[in-house]
Amino acid sequence: MRSRVFSRFMFPAGLLLACVLVGCGQQSGPPGPASQNASDLPASVTATAPPGSSAPGETKGPEATGASTPSAAWTTYTTADRQLIFDLPAAWSVEDPAGELAEGGGAFAEITNLAGKPLATLRTNMATGSTCVDQYPYAVLDAQDLTALTLKGATPRFVFETRGTATDPGPADTPAAAYGITSGPPPSGDSACAIFHFFTWPPTAAMFGAFYNPTNNETPGDASLPYLEKAKIYTETAEYRDIRRMITSLRPAG
Repeated sequence: MRSRVFSRFMFPAGLLLACVLVGCGQQSGPPGPASQNASDLPASVTATAPPGSSAPGETKGPEATGASTPSAAWTTYTTADRQLIFDLPAAWSVEDPAGELAEGGGAFAEITNLAGKPLATLRTNMATGSTCVDQYPYAVLDAQDLTALTLKGATPRFVFETRGTATDPGPADTPAAAYGITSGPPPSGDSACAIFHFFTWPPTAAMFGAFYNPTNNETPGDASLPYLEKAKIYTETAEYRDIRRMITSLRPAG
């Protein structure tokens, strides 16, 4: 299997967003104006999700996701800028800010599990840009509309999706599976641009999610399994269900 780059951080608003950090492979472009960020960018859901996954707008029940048990104790976290709230397992940690904030402020929080491994990053006030040069086979492993984040009539969605197949790989040197929130329109055919998870949030765009990384996202089974097979297995774990519950709980403060 080719090498894959797993990134933990993004550039602040006002700087060019290196596409390898957001999963857009070699398809890059300069940040657009605020009115074009996130909502005009390609993303994907599929009308034929695999068995056991959720269609957009549906919530996957515990009976469909394996026998392991998600965290019982939860807490609520408000970002340092007091703009957003989300729930997370009480045993997990939040570093906020996790690095340099975007010009003009915003949120920058990294969530880690009990072992200290990063599972998701939340950032706001992001400048984004992407040019879709190539498309790849795709699959949606899980999806849910997030009505709490509806803005000007547009509702973003949580999605865990992949690019490529065993015989038709996704973008070179870029993780081919990721979970997060997107405002982009779904693809209209059987292929999609590289993964680009951003959603519209004032003043520009925001992100909350991560690329699937077996080093951080502990996945049961044979360690030699192909990356995309591991991503599918990960959806059956308690940790993934905790991540999903955390990300989909994101809502405005107050």
